[in-house]
Amino acid sequence: MRTTAVALGLALLLAGGGLTALYLKLDGNIDHVDIDGALGPDRPANGPGGSLDILVLGSDSRSGGNGAFGADDAQDGARADTAMVVHVNAAHDAATVVSIPRDTLVDRPSCERADGSTAPARERAMFNEAYTVGGPVCAVKTVESVTGLRMDHYIEVDFQGFAELIDTLGGVEVTTTRAIDDKDSHLRLPAGTHTLDGEQALALVRTRKAVGDGSDLSRIALQQAFLKALAGQVGEVGPASNPKRLYDLADAATSAVTTDSSLASVTDLIALGRTLQGIGPGDMDLLTLPVGPDHADPNRVAPLPGESRQVWSALRHDQPVPPSVGRGRAGEGDGVLAGDGTQAGDGGE
Repeated sequence: MRTTAVALGLALLLAGGGLTALYLKLDGNIDHVDIDGALGPDRPANGPGGSLDILVLGSDSRSGGNGAFGADDAQDGARADTAMVVHVNAAHDAATVVSIPRDTLVDRPSCERADGSTAPARERAMFNEAYTVGGPVCAVKTVESVTGLRMDHYIEVDFQGFAELIDTLGGVEVTTTRAIDDKDSHLRLPAGTHTLDGEQALALVRTRKAVGDGSDLSRIALQQAFLKALAGQVGEVGPASNPKRLYDLADAATSAVTTDSSLASVTDLIALGRTLQGIGPGDMDLLTLPVGPDHADPNRVAPLPGESRQVWSALRHDQPVPPSVGRGRAGEGDGVLAGDGTQAGDGGE
């Protein structure tokens, strides 16, 4: 989100006489979904005092250029490979990011399928199946049902868009505290400092079996640590950057995302960026929805009722999540990434 807004603002600042043409080109890059129109008025209330809640999804679709990243093992279509609820406080100077493990069992509401038929509500459905059933609209509806939070915006990035964005940024520097060798993501890195290109960065945030206990929780820890490194480097992009690089970055960023209709323009994305501009890596509280092994299926996890309620209640009231909740569960003790003064999954506090 910050990358897109920073690149757009600076590129337009330098566009001069080509401003209108650039606006039209970048606007045309943005795919969007009318989630508000599809869901109608029967939704949770808006957050208090101008706070914002944004659902950010990473899709594992192999359609189009995404086929280069391997065969699709989802028999029924694309799923939400990564899901994060981003809560921006009313003062717009801090954010809480809650990762939802994709194998979490939730009660999914009824959703409209792509063919116009209705998928009935289902108890104990895997969270990431909501996207498969009804795309972004069903994913948002499910998150709102589970959390009681109204999602003000939706942003989705697929494999190809993520990799191209990282490449255009010039890569992201990370330090690994030990070697990573994951045959599934095809990532092989010795211990040390590396500047990851787009394909390597994608492999890193998808690595699971080679770190920690091999679960999705360990993978989330890597994702959170990587996002902090990325956020720090995005903050270094400024007006002195090469104009062509800024144009390329704005082009890649707008091509990478699918948004809700209220974000589907350069003007709207820049406005969101200005809302977020005061939030640096140290202002982000990264945590994972508190989950435990499901009692009936050891390959799935279920929300811990008491702690999960504390997380969503805090965000609904625009309050910090209690320090003891949701931190340290994702990849506790992994510490695979270093270099930003935090351990993976420590919440950044």
